[in-house]
Amino acid sequence: MKNIKLLGSLAMIILFALPSVSAQEVGLQLYSLRNQFKTDIEGTLKTIQGWGITKIEGGDSYGMDQDEFIALLDKYGLQAASIGASYEELAEDPEAVSKKAKSYGAKYVMCAWIPHDGDNFTIEDAKKAVDTFNRAGEILDRDEVILAYHPHGYEFRPYEEGTLFDYIAKQAEDFYFEMDVYWAQHGGADPLTLLNTYPDQFVLLHLKDMEKGVAGNDTGHEDVETNVVLGTGQIAISDIVNRAKELGIEYLFIEDESSRVVDQVPKSLFYLKSLENN
Repeated sequence: MKNIKLLGSLAMIILFALPSVSAQEVGLQLYSLRNQFKTDIEGTLKTIQGWGITKIEGGDSYGMDQDEFIALLDKYGLQAASIGASYEELAEDPEAVSKKAKSYGAKYVMCAWIPHDGDNFTIEDAKKAVDTFNRAGEILDRDEVILAYHPHGYEFRPYEEGTLFDYIAKQAEDFYFEMDVYWAQHGGADPLTLLNTYPDQFVLLHLKDMEKGVAGNDTGHEDVETNVVLGTGQIAISDIVNRAKELGIEYLFIEDESSRVVDQVPKSLFYLKSLENN
């Protein structure tokens, strides 16, 4: 495991640095380490354990048999609090999605993308998604699994007196939301304002900071190398984390899509630890 080797001394630093919040936990979105999983699944999980993380958001077994992958999660003390599901899976077979969540022991299922034509996300797309999410969310709820949609930025385009996201949020009856603070701000919204406007609808957070100088847009696309260490970019991470704690949001998942993820995640954990003393 050459590219994700972790020295013992660094592991001890991160174990100390990991935020210890009784009603809320900091976890990791496994997509952050998608490239590392391609070459060393078990070694990558061991690295996550070395960082002191115990909660993850996942759902992909990276080519490994799912039961074997879940056994490895158990081996390294990693619990899948949330798993991902595609829009198509939720539309076509929500029962299977619920079954998969239960097999992982996950409380949440998140969907991160609504299919649409290029960069043209419309009210018709939003209405169709609301119907899909409400139907799937009702089915998942029977198994005590919570569906959360992860806006990706294009939902914050203007619509009537607000945005397309406002429409989706107001029509949400059987699903909630996971806020990715990077994509919310990138799409033109203010993450803190969103938390204050919809305090009961955001149940999960992705913590991801944006390099200073990035202007953003409403396409849902950006260079992954603009993901920087938490607290070093342009997003008000400390204010968002504090408000999330006040609202009782259960899990904050670090997601770092950059090529520097192995170096940056420990620094982001250390930053989050520092917030406890402020």
